[in-house]
Amino acid sequence: MVDVERREEIRDFLISRRAKITPEQTGIPKYGELRRVPGLRRGDVAQLAGVSTDYYTRLERGSLRGVSDAVLEAVASALQLDEAERAHLMDLARRADSPSRRAARRPPQQRVRPGVLRLLDGMTGAVAMVQNGRSDVLAANFLGRALYGPVFESTAAAGPETPSQLPNQARYLFLDPGAGDLYPDWRAIAASTVAMLRSEAGRNPHDRALNELVGELTTRSGLFAALWAGHDGRIHTTGTKRFHHPVVGDLSLQFETLQLPGDEGQTLFTFTAEPGSASENALAFLASWAASPAQKTATSGSSAPDLRSHARPKTLNPGKTEHD
Repeated sequence: MVDVERREEIRDFLISRRAKITPEQTGIPKYGELRRVPGLRRGDVAQLAGVSTDYYTRLERGSLRGVSDAVLEAVASALQLDEAERAHLMDLARRADSPSRRAARRPPQQRVRPGVLRLLDGMTGAVAMVQNGRSDVLAANFLGRALYGPVFESTAAAGPETPSQLPNQARYLFLDPGAGDLYPDWRAIAASTVAMLRSEAGRNPHDRALNELVGELTTRSGLFAALWAGHDGRIHTTGTKRFHHPVVGDLSLQFETLQLPGDEGQTLFTFTAEPGSASENALAFLASWAASPAQKTATSGSSAPDLRSHARPKTLNPGKTEHD
């Protein structure tokens, strides 16, 4: 059953990439012929990759076991895959070569090390948080919990059956009706989040929690199901994200990501504002508001899960959950 699912994933991924590339983009002459599909045909990809049509057909049917890196690179170039898509293809091939070893891998560590927690606390002028590949928020500094307050407070982020679990960004985005208020670019962020989950599924196909999350969102959100079927992958590195916070209004923040080499599967996210900008002023006001005695009193009685095992005591709303 696992082998069938793996073959289907390979097939669907390659077909979806082939459909996105037109002959004109690759320089293949059409000679006035009528084509039944807008994208490339198998023979086109084979020609561009320098392999036979029969050989590429076997690849597209899910047979990647034993395929050399050189052939995979040639196929990736023929399909004009970006960095994330290329990495996803390589992950699928590695799974084909050693499925039993991949299945036996230990799940990534979910507890954030004390040294990383101290680092978060030391970043007083920036939003900082640690997430895993499933978009669970493992830890956040004081300002991070203030910015993502709606996410921490969302019951959707924690899941319908286990409200004590870690807050999850994807679950919040697709199941909380307020997500569109926090994120003005909600549709783009939703698509990016699905693409990151797809890449994570390629790296860790046997992650039970990830598979359960994907299953839940697929059945409960038509948009998630449609985006997931697109087989897009993405590597989240740097960029700008816009927020509409219920306390301080609009913010435009630059984000950076850093993989934590000592903690497989954990990523540090930081958000900063352009110096002298309205967003910098808004972020400073948010920090002041979150530190006010009245706000601390208002949040101290929360019944949401306690994340202090993952975040330092200075973190905002220490009794609440967060999902990014």
